[in-house]
Amino acid sequence: MGTFYQPQCVLIDTDTLNTLPDRELVSGIAEVIKCGLVRDAEFFEWLENNMYALLARDPSALAYAIKRSCENKAEVVALDEREKGIRATLNFGHTFGHAIETGVGHGLWLHGEAVATGTVMAVDMSYRLCWIDDSIVKRVHMILQKAKLPIAPPETMTVDMFKSLMAMDKKVADGVLRLVLLKGPLGNCVFTGDYDRKALDDTLHAFCKS
Repeated sequence: MGTFYQPQCVLIDTDTLNTLPDRELVSGIAEVIKCGLVRDAEFFEWLENNMYALLARDPSALAYAIKRSCENKAEVVALDEREKGIRATLNFGHTFGHAIETGVGHGLWLHGEAVATGTVMAVDMSYRLCWIDDSIVKRVHMILQKAKLPIAPPETMTVDMFKSLMAMDKKVADGVLRLVLLKGPLGNCVFTGDYDRKALDDTLHAFCKS
């Protein structure tokens, strides 16, 4: 048993990022991209225009990306401290991503790498549901490729593996897999179990060989 207290202050020393290998840095950037995608279209556009600066570890670019990410997450957590609704939107791409992490064996893919691919799959499904237009799909592909992140799961992942692993996700309620999906203009998403199951099947089959 334990008790959680909100911190009085959070200090972030951006110089510590220089101790990370490039792959770890890029893994973290995947979560930053997700943040802009689900709730901050202006920030997402900034990321599109400043990705090379982030990869080059430009101090001012890193500081701004961290600041906006923290502000966005703080707003969500303040609205849903006990994670009963809107906070789940921060898990965009994670249901697919966690399945990849588990399916390939933890440690072989970094968390951000799996989330990046999960993001692409969630975007693909959102498009199949006709909830977003293809311009968003293209922008997501472009920014992740610019960040040198994977946009497809490993060939060892099958449709059946995805389904069995996703069925164990914490967002399953009453036997229904709830997903975070994009809906509407960039920066908008929904957390829902009300979607056409065929769209999920079509996405899985599009990304898996079997």
